[in-house]
Amino acid sequence: MSDLPGLDLPRLTAWLDEHRPGLRQGGLRAGLLAGGRSNLTYRLTDDVHAWALRRPPLGHVLPTAHDMAREYRVISALRGTGIPVAGAVAFSEDPGVIGAPFYLMDFVAGRVLATAQDTAALSPVEAARTGQLLVDTLTALHELDPVAAGLGGFGHPAGFLERQVRRWHRQWRSSETRPLDLVGTTVDRLSMSVPQGGRPGIVHGDYRLANTILTPALDRIAAVIDWEMATVGDPLTDLGLLVVYQSLAADGEFGLAPLRPADGHLTAGQLAARYRDRSSRDLGRLNWYVGFGFFKLAVISETIRHRHLAGQTVGAGFERPGDDVPAILEAAQRALADD
Repeated sequence: MSDLPGLDLPRLTAWLDEHRPGLRQGGLRAGLLAGGRSNLTYRLTDDVHAWALRRPPLGHVLPTAHDMAREYRVISALRGTGIPVAGAVAFSEDPGVIGAPFYLMDFVAGRVLATAQDTAALSPVEAARTGQLLVDTLTALHELDPVAAGLGGFGHPAGFLERQVRRWHRQWRSSETRPLDLVGTTVDRLSMSVPQGGRPGIVHGDYRLANTILTPALDRIAAVIDWEMATVGDPLTDLGLLVVYQSLAADGEFGLAPLRPADGHLTAGQLAARYRDRSSRDLGRLNWYVGFGFFKLAVISETIRHRHLAGQTVGAGFERPGDDVPAILEAAQRALADD
């Protein structure tokens, strides 16, 4: 069986046999795929089939974050729309099974480019193609009609950006490990200059290369993963955050796998230009969304630091969590100054 943190495999096996009889063909084995920084993800197998199980992190779960029902509803709705997602298998909101709500989806085999070793193996042509695929898939997601996709009423688009700023400020206060004056300054600048926004669309919430699974040939994205912050609102928040991730990865910062232009990867500006060419959305206020993306990333990093200091992280990669939060907030200030 398994003694993995956050996963009671005997209870899970009993639950599956009751709610999805016949799904497994043998005893279940499990391994941790990703842990601690976000939701925990495990690979399950009965030696015939393979699935991925997602559950919230251990301890200090922020309000509205790590919502398993939200993730499960989104991947269920997007199946068949042309947006690549894993097949939804089962969902439970009962914390009595493994200690928290969880869902099960098909395991998607492929390449995840999440480490320096992963990206170093790419040729310049492959590096450029991954960026193109990333933008094209995001544009396609944002062009979907949320109602037609079965996500009508999933979010509250009116006042979305104002609520997002307030929400992430609240989450900072819930996770704060040290006072930083830059937080209040950044929140004030964001609040005083909120864009009007365009038509609502489906928002992933944490869209980046590491949250995709590519085919082995790197010719398409096999699945977009980690939909824990998905909603219906202003899709340009996704683009702003993608620009942030690409900017940091170009310099190998924030513990991200390097995506250096010298190695063929698209720059943040090239990603935005490709999106602009394929989208009908107005990018005139993109710098605001970039500033908000930096602020959001600072809050996420501080949350990871909070969990790490409380001994509630699982897995590797927590040597110096949150050390770069001040620098990220300074980057937010620079982006907003250019808005």
